[in-house]
Amino acid sequence: MVAKILDGKQIAKEYRQGLKDQVEALQSKGYTPKLSVILVGNDGASQSYVNSKKKAAEKIGMISEIVHLDSSTSEEEVLNELKRLNEDDTVSGILVQVPLPKQVSEQKVIEAIDPAKDVDGFHPENIGKLYIDQQTFVPCTPLGIMELLNHAEIDLEGKDAVVIGRSHIVGQPISKLLLQKNASVTILHSRTKDMHSHLKNADVIVSAVGRPGLVTKEDVKEGAVVIDVGNTPDENGKLKGDIAYDEVKEVAGAITPVPGGVGPMTITMVLNNTLVAEKMRRGIE
Repeated sequence: MVAKILDGKQIAKEYRQGLKDQVEALQSKGYTPKLSVILVGNDGASQSYVNSKKKAAEKIGMISEIVHLDSSTSEEEVLNELKRLNEDDTVSGILVQVPLPKQVSEQKVIEAIDPAKDVDGFHPENIGKLYIDQQTFVPCTPLGIMELLNHAEIDLEGKDAVVIGRSHIVGQPISKLLLQKNASVTILHSRTKDMHSHLKNADVIVSAVGRPGLVTKEDVKEGAVVIDVGNTPDENGKLKGDIAYDEVKEVAGAITPVPGGVGPMTITMVLNNTLVAEKMRRGIE
């Protein structure tokens, strides 16, 4: 068996065309979605990621701005900037790029974002709504994973899913989304005993821990769907996933590459959530 490759680049391209059509429809009503990103400091990876979001937003007709603050900016100044964006009626969605400098509390910053503009889906109000199955902004990487699975027409009903990692950004929300599709979900983490036995019985594996090569061919049941959220740079700067891709693709039914799998879908869902935010505040279905 050779796995079906879940090509995030191609799926994202098709999805973004649909978003572009919706943006144009909104513009015909006099509204243009705007994404504002706060970047504090000069972290190279963060700058690159923020620039890619801006470029992707503008490519589908959205307005995008980067509010770049110095690394010495105080927490109060960041919160004041957020207050300004919250109150700016031209801004549809806000996100703050992490990591933040040590003098700025990430939690305070997240809680200061207007939940109606929280396109990252990290505000406690939006997390709470997700867990009680109310409509809300879902964190972008889990949402992108679900779109990959949906595009590949993978039926999750009654399937055994294993999620490696329990972060609030990926592990826990993707577990909730899989549960919503009636999968049976097990979360593995650093204290799990006998990870192999859990993985070997899984119909679906999602790994999001940043440990290159963690999941090998011996861990994967034939035909399983394998989603790799890992993106750890090696000594040459090349991104490596959590899955031993070359060997696992020989037994998996479907697999995401790194790079080019989940990553493009994450940025796409930032755009999706920004569009949704604009529609919601304008009362447009």
